[in-house]
Amino acid sequence: MRILRPAQHILAFYDGRSERRLHGPQPNWLDDGGFTLGTCSYAIVSGGEALIYDTHMTLDHARAIRRAVEAEGGRQIRVVLSHHHLDHIAGNAVFEDCEIWANAATAAAMETGRRSAETADPPINPVVMPTRIFEKDTEIEIGAVRVELRSFDIHSHDGLVLWLPDSRELFAGDTLEDTCTYVAEADRLETHLSELDRLALLDPQHILPNHGAEDIISDGGYGPGLIGATSGYVRKLLRCTGDPALAALPLHKFAHLDIASGALVYHAAYEPVHRRNVEAVLDRYRAPG
Repeated sequence: MRILRPAQHILAFYDGRSERRLHGPQPNWLDDGGFTLGTCSYAIVSGGEALIYDTHMTLDHARAIRRAVEAEGGRQIRVVLSHHHLDHIAGNAVFEDCEIWANAATAAAMETGRRSAETADPPINPVVMPTRIFEKDTEIEIGAVRVELRSFDIHSHDGLVLWLPDSRELFAGDTLEDTCTYVAEADRLETHLSELDRLALLDPQHILPNHGAEDIISDGGYGPGLIGATSGYVRKLLRCTGDPALAALPLHKFAHLDIASGALVYHAAYEPVHRRNVEAVLDRYRAPG
C-alpha cells in the first residue's frame, strides 16, 4: 500500500492496479474488484484528531492506515463510511474502539448484508457495525478542518461524500470513479443522474475518489470534469437500450471523448466493468417477452 499526500492535512492510502493477487487465483470480490481497479481510502488529520474515510479492503490495510494516522498525531479517531460495499468496510474491526459513523441507509444495508459479508470470499467476520448513525447531512470539525457529511444516491442508494467547504475538496467515495462508474443498482440510474446534477452544484476544485488513478490522486485529485464525464457515461448507458451498436462498443471507444479530453484516464481493467454495466442496463430495461 502506498501512502500519498494529496493536500495539507490529508493522507491517501492507495493499493491495487497490480499484476499480483492478494487473496488467491479463484474469482473473489477482493482481487476481482477493488484490488484490480485500485482502491484508495483517506484520512484527514488535524489538531490531534483524525477522520478516516473508509477502512479499506482488508484488516492489514486498516492496520497500516491506523499506524500512519497515529504517527501523524491523530489520537482521537473517527471513522466515516462512504457506503456499505465490502471493499469499504472490510477493515472496520481495526477501529472497533473508535466511533464509526454512517448514514442510516448504510447501517441498514450493512445489517441486511451481514450474513453474506461473513460468508463472502474472502469473508468479513466479524462485520463491525456503525456506532454513530445519522439521518440528515451533518458537519463535524477535525481539528481546524470543517467537514460536511452529505448523502447522495449515486452508485448505491446509501452514498455518503465528505465535503470540505473551505478548500472545496470533495471526497467522493464511489459516487465518482475513473475510468467509469460501477453500476451496482441499475434500476436507480435515473435517480443517480439527478443526484449527479446536485453533486455538481458543489463546484469542487479537487475530487478524491476511492477508485481512480494513483498519480492524479497524489497530485491533488481530479477536476470537476469527472462529474460531467460520469453523468455523460450514465446517459450513454441508458441509450444502449435502443442502440445495439452503441451497446457493443468497448469502453475505450464508448468513453473516448472524455478520455481524450483528460476528464477520464483509461484503465483497461474497467473494460469488464463496462461490459457488465451494459449487460445490467440491458437486462433491467429489456422489454418483457
